Amino acid sequence: MTAASPVPLVPRGALLVVHAHPDDETLATGGLLATWAASGEHVTLVTCTRGERGEVIGDELAHLEGDGAALAAHREEELVVALDALGVQEHVYLDQLGAPGGPHDADAPHRYEDSGMAWVGDDAAGLSGQAGAAAVLPANALVAGSVDEQATRLAELVRVRRPAVVVTYEPGGGYGHPDHVRAHEITMRALALATEPSSASPAHAPEDVWWAVVPAQTLRRARAALGDAVRAGTLAAESTMLPDPDGPLPALAADLYPPEIVVDTRPVLGQVETALRAHATQVHAVGRLAPDNGVGPDDTDAPVLVGAYALSNDILVPWVAHEHYARATPRSASRPVQPAPSVER
Repeated sequence: MTAASPVPLVPRGALLVVHAHPDDETLATGGLLATWAASGEHVTLVTCTRGERGEVIGDELAHLEGDGAALAAHREEELVVALDALGVQEHVYLDQLGAPGGPHDADAPHRYEDSGMAWVGDDAAGLSGQAGAAAVLPANALVAGSVDEQATRLAELVRVRRPAVVVTYEPGGGYGHPDHVRAHEITMRALALATEPSSASPAHAPEDVWWAVVPAQTLRRARAALGDAVRAGTLAAESTMLPDPDGPLPALAADLYPPEIVVDTRPVLGQVETALRAHATQVHAVGRLAPDNGVGPDDTDAPVLVGAYALSNDILVPWVAHEHYARATPRSASRPVQPAPSVER
């Protein structure tokens, strides 16, 4: 049975997106966030950690690597710039959410830190396309905490903001990073908890829950198109390695969850590029193809590739023309969408 083609995104109601670290919001859902914000609908981003254990690109900021507090503070600043570019109206870290005192409890006692990761496989870092747990966990690691305690915090935000759509990773966490997997678990548990009222807020269930995915065929085509663009000189490789189109694919491209929603990123490429460049400790070699140089048609006969970037492993990542999302729960046409409360800025 052939899956139906994804339908174009039509923003409607408030959007809540949950990610693990600063930069994930742009890398995985930048097009969605910018498109939704541009529509005038309310957008809230929750970031679970501050990326304390991330590797740092370049010599200028290399001193931040290994200094969790300093790197966290710097990545917080990067995220502010990125979200301004994307137009996101509201952002909060998970440990700033406290159900007892409301959605933004300044006295929340816990701080959730980046759990770290290790690449899986014996090849060069990142070639496997899959990450696993780090050898040593910090004491405050996100994955060392209680899913229920973390989800309780997020559930209260769901009740208060009453989003129409909630977005996070698929169960594999995109590429297996333990914090990404935990962010998925927190989100899904929080949505279950939010269907019951708290002492302060009525119950809420969003109309839709989406998981970020990419069709395997699209990613392979994009990798092949990326190689063509580099060899043709329309994209600079900048001392990076090209991905193997036939090599291992990350979890989000496992084709376990057919995409039902597609976001055309091309109208918001400028905003997404600015956001990508803001995360300079984590992202480099950012390059865009000229508007008339999109290459590699996908199933919609539109360009599959619009540019590229690289992370700390120096492997070029194809910047695809469309983001894809699988629907985690059936859409309920009968459930009314509640407007988001006004937010002071």
